[in-house]
Amino acid sequence: MARATPPSHPPEELPHLLWWRWRRSPLRRRTDLAQAWVAVGLLLAVLGGIPAAIFLVGDTAYRHHRETARHQAATRHETTAVLAHDAPRHPEPGSDEAEEALYPVTVRFTDARGHTRTAKADVEPSLTEGSTVDVWVDTEGRIADPPLTADQVRDRTMVCAVLAGVAVPLLGAAAYGCAVHALQRRNRARWDTSWAETAPRWTAPVGGPPGRDDGR
Repeated sequence: MARATPPSHPPEELPHLLWWRWRRSPLRRRTDLAQAWVAVGLLLAVLGGIPAAIFLVGDTAYRHHRETARHQAATRHETTAVLAHDAPRHPEPGSDEAEEALYPVTVRFTDARGHTRTAKADVEPSLTEGSTVDVWVDTEGRIADPPLTADQVRDRTMVCAVLAGVAVPLLGAAAYGCAVHALQRRNRARWDTSWAETAPRWTAPVGGPPGRDDGR
């Protein structure tokens, strides 16, 4: 038995299929034309919105992270801390994981006011008690992360800009989906109204009330 194959359209007919909502046809509804205009409007909005979003969000993110880096640099300072006990040993010494692993260990350090403090700091494995490590301390005498570097500011800015550029077409697609859904609901409502007007003419009995047999 030969397998049926779906009909294929010649290449010259494809533009007509893609643009059928723009061509006058007795089957074209107003909502079809409205959907086409919505698609064009959202496409233009997305094409113009992507570079605008990347620039605006990127500029805002850069200013924010640059100001954060300046504030951190002004309110944090680097000092030397001493381990209060031995750091744990890594189960696989010499491995790549061991070189990147850090363990929280209690350390002692002197804050900006000359007070001795103790806190937890992440240190390399296998360091012995009394070893020294460099830590960053804020104005409250708490151990903090180092201030953001220029590379970190740039990387975070790029992430925000890329996310903004990706969000624009996603929002455009969501808006198009909502518009299509609303137009389809309108089509169904008009269909129900038309069918309510037409149904009685299709279902009414011919030649008498339902159930009567005139040919007895």
